[in-house]
Amino acid sequence: MTVDFAFGKAPAYRVATLPPKGGWSENVCRPEFARLVAWAKKNHVRTGKWIFCSTANDGFRACLEIRGSAKSEGSIRIRTLPATAVARVRFDPDVVSPRVVYHGLNDWLRWRKKDKEVRVVRSSREIYDGDPWADKKAWRNTTVEYLVSR
Repeated sequence: MTVDFAFGKAPAYRVATLPPKGGWSENVCRPEFARLVAWAKKNHVRTGKWIFCSTANDGFRACLEIRGSAKSEGSIRIRTLPATAVARVRFDPDVVSPRVVYHGLNDWLRWRKKDKEVRVVRSSREIYDGDPWADKKAWRNTTVEYLVSR
């Protein structure tokens, strides 16, 4: 499988999200997304992409794209992730190790910064078209994006 890094523009996402958690762990991620999915089901809110956003202190935030109207409830907040420039890669984690992909994308961005093609690299996020634990198609099409300023 070939892995291609590319610059692009990510769309804005309207998401339901929970407060940031510590470092990524499946034992933390899955319950966070389960809470968001249960909330959406209870409130009859259509959902879209599943987004793992990194935070400034090396934590993560679970974000579930929502379609239609919804209101914040309890610790669940509705917010918009703005459209932004990104460096991205799409890959199958069963074929190419995520560590290799992250390392390669970081090196590629380091060279782009050195060439002054990129000024700032901000946070990262992983995007899935559905539940990566239950939907093999969503898992096979993992997208990693770094938010950049060019």
